[in-house]
Amino acid sequence: MEHDVLELSPAVILSLGKDALFISGQPVGKPCRTCGVGVMEATSAAPSTIDYYNILWAEIAEDHRHVSIDFASQVRSHCLGVRNVKLAIPVLRPEESIRVIRQSITPWIERLLDRSYGSAARRKRAWVVVNPHAGPGKADVIWDTEVRPIFEAARMPMTVVQTTYSGEAVNLAKDLNIDDYDIAIPCSGDGLPHEVFNGLGKRQDARHALSKIAVCHIPCGSGNAMSCNLYGTHHPTLAALAIVKGVPTPLDLVSVTQGDRRTLSFLSQALGMIADLDITTEPLRWMGAARFTYGFLVLAMQRRIYPCDIAVKVEIEHKEGVKAHYRHQITQGATGVGGPGRQGQASPPTPALTEGNGDIGLPQLKYGTVMDKLPDGWELIPYEKLGNFYCGNMAYMAPDTNFFSAALASDGLLDLITVDGDISLFKSIGMQLSVESGHFFDNPLVTYRKVSAYRIIPRPKSRRGYISIDGESIPWEPFQAEVHQGLGLTLSRNGVFEAPGPLEWDKVTNTERLRA
Repeated sequence: MEHDVLELSPAVILSLGKDALFISGQPVGKPCRTCGVGVMEATSAAPSTIDYYNILWAEIAEDHRHVSIDFASQVRSHCLGVRNVKLAIPVLRPEESIRVIRQSITPWIERLLDRSYGSAARRKRAWVVVNPHAGPGKADVIWDTEVRPIFEAARMPMTVVQTTYSGEAVNLAKDLNIDDYDIAIPCSGDGLPHEVFNGLGKRQDARHALSKIAVCHIPCGSGNAMSCNLYGTHHPTLAALAIVKGVPTPLDLVSVTQGDRRTLSFLSQALGMIADLDITTEPLRWMGAARFTYGFLVLAMQRRIYPCDIAVKVEIEHKEGVKAHYRHQITQGATGVGGPGRQGQASPPTPALTEGNGDIGLPQLKYGTVMDKLPDGWELIPYEKLGNFYCGNMAYMAPDTNFFSAALASDGLLDLITVDGDISLFKSIGMQLSVESGHFFDNPLVTYRKVSAYRIIPRPKSRRGYISIDGESIPWEPFQAEVHQGLGLTLSRNGVFEAPGPLEWDKVTNTERLRA
């Protein structure tokens, strides 16, 4: 269409294609090779096409004689990622007045931005929380040098705060003026998103706050599971680009009760080797993700067991049933997300926003707390030699660790895994390799169920270990959990987890997916 073509000079033409911007012109300049923002002062030094997904902003320069386009350009020198490049294209139409130039260019720029953002909101107002001690301890540097330039190029208004102690973000989120922001962006490992969700959950208007503020994630820690699930990457700049172009996605949250305490979980709850691995390797943060490999080998040789009793409200018992449920949710687009599913169908409502006690605090607990009598209809199972109890809200627990391949963003169910602890080191290593190869779901040593709630009771005289909620340690005591469908809000690339499910394992492994 002629309205999709913009002639800036007899030699320079910009065209809006189906999926990309096309640039034709004569080479008259070179891009800046700095690590920050590159500036192309002319046209054809830029690529001949720019994918709409990579376009961050476009506008007419103040002199009305240049069209400025900011886009994310891939960096391949020392690491995978992107950096912002600014393309300044001269308008060589001297016979036309500034008013005429603006009248012809402004509508075209608006069409370009419409195609570049689609259903994603432009200029999201961001509250950024940076934990400078996350992972290897470079989160503040990553934010300033790699991530902030991308958000600035997308013209996102930002308020940035740095945390100084563990748990500070809970109070910051609790007191946040949510009317001033659209999204919260923790720059850290998975601990800071956990604090932000719980801070919002402590407000008197908890349900309103959790449904209004989309909690995102810039991965700067060791595991970075949230980013892997929502954006398909653990690279900070690729996550930043995904947030700029992200679509609102309701997210299941889990209430965990222990004693008189109620905690929100967005990622996982664990007891056994997985929890011990997560907690005991905390002093090894300087190793990055390698801390988990080292910790696994140490614990696997010990062959520890964790006797306990587990009561579950089972919704889907067997793996074939789990596969069928996953297939139905994906093919029908009924994943509970805010936007179309993979096949374009509309999503169902999110009941957690309407049920409860009539106020706008957290929803009432359907099954009570761990202090109450065990609810009717729950199945109580003794585990004498439990090695791992792992329950997940998301698929990836780390870049190459997809334990919960059937996890969905908001199906109102938890994915629960149990594994016998009395197995040989050889079998333990084989099971770990099956995670990386994409065959963990079908491993016969793994019991995989969909549940809506559960209670776990560690044996008082059993050897003490750790209990981990989203990677945070809680006391070695009984606890109960139940899911709230769509209680939280986040941004994702496509409204679903960016993880291959149990029907896709033969097509791609975890590592290949994240490196793509």
